[in-house]
Amino acid sequence: MFVADGWADYEILDTSGGEKLERWGKYLLVRPDPQVIWNTERRDGRWRKINARYHRSTSGGGEWEFIDLPKQWTIGYQLGDRCLTFHLKPFSFKHTGLFPEQAVNWEWFSGIIRKAVRAGRTADSDRPVRVLNLFAYTGGATIAAASAGAVVTHVDASRGMTQWAKENAASSGLADAKIRWLTDDCRKFVEREIRRGNHYDGIIMDPPSYGRGPKGELWKIEDHLHDLVKLTASLLSEQPLFYLINSYTTGLAPGVLTYLISTEVVKRFGGVVDSQEVGLPVSDSALYLPCGAAGRWQAKE
Repeated sequence: MFVADGWADYEILDTSGGEKLERWGKYLLVRPDPQVIWNTERRDGRWRKINARYHRSTSGGGEWEFIDLPKQWTIGYQLGDRCLTFHLKPFSFKHTGLFPEQAVNWEWFSGIIRKAVRAGRTADSDRPVRVLNLFAYTGGATIAAASAGAVVTHVDASRGMTQWAKENAASSGLADAKIRWLTDDCRKFVEREIRRGNHYDGIIMDPPSYGRGPKGELWKIEDHLHDLVKLTASLLSEQPLFYLINSYTTGLAPGVLTYLISTEVVKRFGGVVDSQEVGLPVSDSALYLPCGAAGRWQAKE
C-alpha cells in the first residue's frame, strides 16, 4: 500500500460504523466512508467534540450539519522546501476540496521531477519537464509538480474547481509558476493535443467514477478509461519520466491499473509499473484506511 503518512495538518483519528473522524488543521469533521464496514468502540472523546458532520441520505446524497466550522480555512503540507497551502470548505457530497491520501503520489512524482530538474531540465530551459494533469480538481497534484520545477498543464471540466486551484497555487507561493489553467473536457483536450503534436514528460490523471464534461459529455470509468489511457500514452514524449492513474472506484483493483498501463505505456516505452492501494494511517488503531488505488509507471533509470 502507498501510505500518505507525511501530514502534520491532517489526521484520521478513528473509524467506526461507516464513518471516519478526521482532524483538518484545528477542526474536527465526521464524514461517511464506504470502506469503514466495522463497528468498533468509539473510545476517542473527540467524536463528541466535532465541528461538523456529513449525514448521508438513504435516498442518495446527503447534507452537512455545521456545529462550529468556518466557511473556509487552510491547511498546509510540507513538500520538499515548500509548504503547499490548501483552501478548504465543505461542499457537495461530503467533500472539502482536498484528498489527503494523494500526498503520497505528490512525493513520488515530485522526486522524479526534481531529479530531472537537477539534470538541467528547468522551466526556462529548451527542454523543461512538462506535466499534464487531467481531471485536476483543486490542483493538489498541479501545485506539487510546479513546486518541483515542472511546467504544468492543468485541465478540469469545472470552472469553479479551476479557480479554486489557482487560489491554492497563489497561497502556496506559486501564483507566477508556469501553469496553464484550462477548463475543458479532458478527452477532447487530449485529442486536440494529439493533433497539435504536443507531448508531455509526465501525465497524471485522477478520473471520477462517473461524471460529465462542461457540455454534458458523459464519462464512465469502466467504459472510457482504457481508451483514455491509450490516447494519453501517445502524448508522452520520446523519453517520458512518469505516468500516474488514481482511482477511487470500488472494485477497480490495482492489478487492473497495472494491466492498462502495461498494455499502453510499457509496450511503447518499457519501464516499470507499480500499482497498489492508496491509504491513510488511522491514529487510534495504527492500521491503514484504504482510499482507492494508484497505478504508477516510471522510466528505467
